[in-house]
Amino acid sequence: MLSVVRRRFFVCAGLLIACSLRASSVSLLPSSSFLGISPQDERYYSAASIACRDGSKTFNRTRLNDGFCDCPDGTDEPGTSACPESKFYCRNIGDVPQLLFSSRVNDHICDCCDGSDEYDGGIVCRNTCVTNGTDDLNTGDGHHSTETKINNFNIKDKKIKVDLEDLLQNLEGLKIITVIELASLMGVFFLICRRTRVRMRRYLWRS
Repeated sequence: MLSVVRRRFFVCAGLLIACSLRASSVSLLPSSSFLGISPQDERYYSAASIACRDGSKTFNRTRLNDGFCDCPDGTDEPGTSACPESKFYCRNIGDVPQLLFSSRVNDHICDCCDGSDEYDGGIVCRNTCVTNGTDDLNTGDGHHSTETKINNFNIKDKKIKVDLEDLLQNLEGLKIITVIELASLMGVFFLICRRTRVRMRRYLWRS
C-alpha cells in the first residue's frame, strides 16, 4: 500500500515539475515571432521555409524564435538569447532604432528604450522613447520647431536649477544637524569631565 502511494506521489511531483518547467520556458519566449526583427526583414521571415543567412540550412517558420539555435549565424533566433551570433532589433518607435547582442536579451537590464528586450517578466521596463510631439514638429514650420526646442531647453534648465537649490538646502540642513550633534557631544564631554573632577575632589578630601 505504501509503495503505491509513493509511486503516485512521485508521479504527481514529476508532472508538477514538468509543468513548471514548461511554463517557465514558454514565458521566456517572445509573445510575437517577429519580436527582435526589423520591419525590413519581416517579409524574409514570413515564408514557410526560411533559409539561414549563411546558407548552411533552412528551418520551418514554426522554429523561429522558439528558444533553440538552429542556424550557426543565429538567423532563426533574432528575438531570443539562444544564439550567440544573433542580433536583437529594438524598434524604439519615436526614438532611434537599435541593435543588441543576443546576450543582452532578458538580462534584467533595460537596453531598448521601448523595453522590448525584457519580456520574460524578470524586470518591468518603462517605455522611455522620446517622442516630444514629433508629429507636431514634422507638420509645423522651422520657426515652430526652433521655438519648441528652446522651450524644452528652458524647461530642462529650470529643472536643473531647482535640483541644485534642493541640493543646497539639503546640504545646509546637514550642516545644521552636524553642528547640533557636535554641540551635544561637547556638552556630554564637559558633563563627564565635571563629574570626574567632583569625584576626584571628594576622593582627595576624604583621604
